[in-house]
Amino acid sequence: AMAAAGPAQLVRCGQKDELYRSGLRSGAGTALHGLAGARKLLEWRKEIELLSDVAYFVLTTLSGYQTLGEEYVNIVQVDPTKKRVPSFLRRAIFVSLHTVVPYCLEKGLLHLERELQIDADESGTSLSNPALSLSSRTLVRNWIEKQVGELTEQQKKAVLQVVYVLKQCIPLLCRLHLAVFYISGTFYHLSKRITGITYLHFGGPQREDQSIRSSYKFLGIISLFHLLLTIGVQMYSFKQKQRARQEWKLHRNLAHQKNTTKEKSTGRHSRCTLCLEERRHTTATPCGHLFCWECITEWCNTRTECPLCREKFHPQKLIYLRHYQL
Repeated sequence: AMAAAGPAQLVRCGQKDELYRSGLRSGAGTALHGLAGARKLLEWRKEIELLSDVAYFVLTTLSGYQTLGEEYVNIVQVDPTKKRVPSFLRRAIFVSLHTVVPYCLEKGLLHLERELQIDADESGTSLSNPALSLSSRTLVRNWIEKQVGELTEQQKKAVLQVVYVLKQCIPLLCRLHLAVFYISGTFYHLSKRITGITYLHFGGPQREDQSIRSSYKFLGIISLFHLLLTIGVQMYSFKQKQRARQEWKLHRNLAHQKNTTKEKSTGRHSRCTLCLEERRHTTATPCGHLFCWECITEWCNTRTECPLCREKFHPQKLIYLRHYQL
C-alpha cells in the first residue's frame, strides 16, 4: 500500500540525510587538511561542502536511487502526477536548486557587497576574511567587479540596499517556508516545492502520521507568529537606526557650526606664529608655546630652541595635542 508521506517521515528523512551529508563533508575536509594543510581547508571550506553535497545527491537522487534518509523511512520521490518517479531533468533541477544555487547566491551577494563597499574601505577585507580570500581568483568576482564599475554612485547605493534587503529576507523566506510545511505537511525543502517533487510512503501503518499532524500544524502556527514578531523587531530596529543616523547628522552639523563660530571669535589666538595661519595639528613645546606640527618640526631641523622664548629643548620633547579645540 502506498500513501502520501507525512511530515514526521519527511523531517526524519531530512535529518538523516543531513547527518550523512555532514559526515561526507567532514571526511572531505579531513582529506584536504591532510593533503594541503589548514589554511587551504579554511579557504576552500565552502567549495568542499558544495562538492560533498553534490556528490551525495548525484550518487543517490540523480542516479535514480533513494537517499539514505529516504531508505530509512521507506519513502520514494514522485512527480506532481504521483504516479511516476521524477524525470532526470526534474531531479537535476532539484539537485541544482538544493546545492549549487544557494552556494552561488551566497558567494554572489558576498562579492557584490564587497565590491560596493570597497570605496568606503580601501584596505579591503579579503586578507582578514577567509570567505573572501578566494574572490580574487574567481570568474564570478571579475564579472561582478566589471558590472559594478559601470554603475554611478547613486546606483551603487541602491544596489547595496537591495543586497542588504536580500540578505535579511532570504533567511526569513526559509523560515516562512518551514512554517508552511509544518501546517501543510507536503514540501520540507524549498527546492522540492519549486520542482514539484513529493513523496509516497510504502508499507506500514499511516495512523501515526495522521495522529501527530495536528501537532505539526500547531508548531507551524507558532512558527508564523514568531516570524511575524521577528519581522516587527527588525523593522523597529531599522527605524531606530535611521532615527539615530538623522540625529547624528543634526548633531554633527550643529557641532560644525559651533566650531566655525568659535574659530571666528578666537581666530587670533589659534594662529601659528611661524606660518601666521590657523594652527593645524596643534603641537606644544616643553615651555608651553603652541605651533603647527609641520612648522615646529621643520624649525627643529635647524634650531633646537623655542621660536618665541628661545628655551632650548630636544625635538623628542614635542607634544602633539590630540582633540585640541583652540
